[in-house]
Amino acid sequence: MEPYAMIAQGLRLMIDDIKGYEVSAIIADSHYIERIAPSHPDIIIVNPSLLDIKKRSEWDEIVQRLPNTHFAALVYQYVDPEVLRHFKATIEISDSREKIAVKLRQLLEVGEQPTESSELSDREKEILIAVAKGLTNKSIAEQYHLSIHTVITHRKNLTRKTGIKSVSGLTVYAILNNLIDIKEVE
Repeated sequence: MEPYAMIAQGLRLMIDDIKGYEVSAIIADSHYIERIAPSHPDIIIVNPSLLDIKKRSEWDEIVQRLPNTHFAALVYQYVDPEVLRHFKATIEISDSREKIAVKLRQLLEVGEQPTESSELSDREKEILIAVAKGLTNKSIAEQYHLSIHTVITHRKNLTRKTGIKSVSGLTVYAILNNLIDIKEVE
């Protein structure tokens, strides 16, 4: 959902080049949710200025009509952080095709957001980085002088706090949170 054709078409071209994704429609305003709903999209990328999210009832109606759809905000100007918290991902105008692909994959892998605080401890961040680099539990245990059971516990905590179960999902999380550079991933 994007009112400016140049931005919408540019994003469409970038997404069309990402394997496994297809843009099914470009909507110029928020009045076409009825048209979108029957196609059951996995992801809707929305310019937040199209929706008056501050009117909670409008947003709740959209989310209720599309319960299995993930919403990402397309941001290229200042957006109130209160508005952005209603989206599970944010795609910025400066994002590369690769970064958009990572964000879309993460959006589909994450599923429901965890209910408790998801702040990671320093040790959990170290373990997350090691997992993202492809190290095994045994290698992580040796590197940080921990038992394998402790590493497994840290990994369970990572899954609980982030809501992400797969190694690839944790890797995407680490990249998006600037814990690791994409070039460091094998």
